[in-house]
Amino acid sequence: MVCQKKLVDEVSGWLRIFDDGSVDRTWTGPPEVKFMAESVPPHEDFLDGVATRDVVADPNSGLKVRIYLPEKKADSSYDKMPVVIHFHGGGFCISRADWYMYYSTYAKLAASAGAIVVSVYLRLAPEHRLPAPCHDGYAALLWLRSLARGDSHEEWLNSHADFTRVFLIGDSSGGNIVHQVASMAGDAD
Repeated sequence: MVCQKKLVDEVSGWLRIFDDGSVDRTWTGPPEVKFMAESVPPHEDFLDGVATRDVVADPNSGLKVRIYLPEKKADSSYDKMPVVIHFHGGGFCISRADWYMYYSTYAKLAASAGAIVVSVYLRLAPEHRLPAPCHDGYAALLWLRSLARGDSHEEWLNSHADFTRVFLIGDSSGGNIVHQVASMAGDAD
């Protein structure tokens, strides 16, 4: 006998949760905006003013980040660039660091500010409930600290990042993660 999964909850266009605990994040909303939720593959050649790469920041947990490295401006007065860590929104249950909507924002931010953007691939609910994405954010910050101290190495960041100028930003639920990560960092000191 084949049992059909029963739909338990749905966020129109974004998320369907079934009685067996499985989750479907297939876009079912208006087709004219689907492109915003499509992944942009990393590229190490400069396109849109940036080069991008995905890096495993924590091999134990599998935590990944996407790095947006802007083309160096000839008139820059700094040898190294500030780092902006961004935590994406999505109600803790949708959205990814490589979606086009974030790619276009990060590329513009990196190029216009002359800053390296590090976007964290956050674990998503309901599979990974809070505080999992907050822990991911804090782990990303600790990873940057390990790079700054020379305990680990990532070529782009070690060559181009000014670790004395690190900024946390987030949109929507990512703003909550900024608050939690800053609190954890303050408690650690």
